[in-house]
Amino acid sequence: MGTAAGEGGEGVRSVLRALDLLALFDESHRSRSVRELTDATGLAKSTVVRLVATLEQRGLLWSRGDGRLTPGAGLLRWAALAQDAWRLPPEAVECLRVLSVRSGGESARIYIRQGGSRVCVAQHEGTQQLRHVVRIGEEMPLWAGASGHVLLIGGSARTLSRVAAAAGRGPDFASVLAERARLAAERGFAVSHGERADGVSAVAAPVTDAAGQVVAAVGLGGPTSRFTEERVESFCPALAEAAKRLSELGFLGGSG
Repeated sequence: MGTAAGEGGEGVRSVLRALDLLALFDESHRSRSVRELTDATGLAKSTVVRLVATLEQRGLLWSRGDGRLTPGAGLLRWAALAQDAWRLPPEAVECLRVLSVRSGGESARIYIRQGGSRVCVAQHEGTQQLRHVVRIGEEMPLWAGASGHVLLIGGSARTLSRVAAAAGRGPDFASVLAERARLAAERGFAVSHGERADGVSAVAAPVTDAAGQVVAAVGLGGPTSRFTEERVESFCPALAEAAKRLSELGFLGGSG
């Protein structure tokens, strides 16, 4: 049994390393060389070569004629499946649009919790000339931002400790996160200023399932200069209405 456990541990480690390699490809790095992957991961070149070969066999990486690697065509199928799974119903799309309009043109977004991160799964870009841009599918720290406050509502002490550890703020930060979540639950919304990036603010409210559990956060984000106390207060009625409507739609974790 010891051998099997060891093999299982090595297998999981290989999977994580392969996923870490894929994560190195983004809008700024559409292709990579083996040398770049080796330098970025700190893994031995032989390990990187072996992982790359496996990913190529599965169609998840593709070697171009110049020897550089790009995401493989095999990812297209998964991307299409993910887009279909997370496509909002028309009523939810309209809900985000109305929220953006009622806020005076701020960008409206929906975030979900994924492990120790929050991920933007939907967005209606605002009409303000100066706006904060977030990519769909982008992972952000759960410990920062108004949506993070909301998504931590009901979080266990263990969860809060893990999120605090990821922030590198020390054990006392877990109590800070707990207080943020408590206030978000009590008020029905959360506000943040510059927690993730200087000059960026947000306000968010919880989207719940039929059992009242928080399954997502709907929020507005933009430059701190526009998120004054008065404007945030004016956003709240539209935000509360959007959160209520999205909760009623039940597309993010209803009983079905």
